[in-house]
Amino acid sequence: MKAWLVGTVPLGALLMATLLVNCQKAADEVPVKQVLYKGPTVETENVLMLVSDSARLRIRLTAPLEQQFESGDMIYPKGVKLTFLDDEGVTVVNTITGRYGKFDKAKNLYTMRGDVRVTNVPKQQRMNTEEAFYDKTKASIYTQEQTEIRVTTPTEVLTGRGLTANQDFSLYRILNPTGVFTLQNAPTAAPATPTR
Repeated sequence: MKAWLVGTVPLGALLMATLLVNCQKAADEVPVKQVLYKGPTVETENVLMLVSDSARLRIRLTAPLEQQFESGDMIYPKGVKLTFLDDEGVTVVNTITGRYGKFDKAKNLYTMRGDVRVTNVPKQQRMNTEEAFYDKTKASIYTQEQTEIRVTTPTEVLTGRGLTANQDFSLYRILNPTGVFTLQNAPTAAPATPTR
């Protein structure tokens, strides 16, 4: 009986080893899914980008953080500011700021979101909204048709939905005006009269 047990133990061990090897081969043959990385390829802090035309500075972009992607798109998750300069490249004509920004390289389009402000410095007029677009190719600023906007000039406040404007925000059109408030005819407080 001892001989039979001794002979069967190695055979059982051999069967177990064969099963383990076959299981290991089956596990090795399972294809591994490759995960494609879609995040930023480059991150840059304290960005200052200068865009020139005919050797004159035209646009200055500043942002605390820029994330560049393989497609050429860029995201500004901590905000972005575009500053447009005059023909001489010296005087600030217009600025656009937002708490979040994205540049779509294929469309040559900037998208700004979150407390977006467009300001024409010489004309002292500004627009406030929650989302606006700057089309670099067409040199235009616009919002979607249903986006609420507010334009303030030295003489009036205009409200509405949707806006189109040129790059320096000197000419604009509100698509659906909802209100106009004149500031120059606004009543002023009467001067205080001294009491005796």
